[in-house]
Amino acid sequence: MENLNLEGSAKTPTVTFDGGNGTLELKGRSIPENSIEFYKPLNDWIDQYATTPQSKTTVDVKLEYFNTSSSKCILDLFKQLEKLNQQNTEVHVNWYYEEDDEDMAEAGEDYQAIIDLPFKMIEVEEI
Repeated sequence: MENLNLEGSAKTPTVTFDGGNGTLELKGRSIPENSIEFYKPLNDWIDQYATTPQSKTTVDVKLEYFNTSSSKCILDLFKQLEKLNQQNTEVHVNWYYEEDDEDMAEAGEDYQAIIDLPFKMIEVEEI
């Protein structure tokens, strides 16, 4: 299976999904013009990955900011991973947030409350 690597921009996050070692990373800002269109290849990749996942999958979310439409798309990604977690792989989410960024910390806690996946909140100096 091919990895999914998308270069980040001022409006879209860097995406590094590596099926070979079971690591998925979103990093940067997520304020695309059309969130559904941007996140569709990510959803498709996870669907394909779900057919032959690694025994352990790690999701690193290192977003400094995302808009409302991105939040729904990120929730959809987590729901896909939640299904995957109930099948044949162990999915862990690492939610990174900057030490002064209460909004991103709260966003991670909100996802943690909604989604049935092990969430680790990780405070860092800078993303």
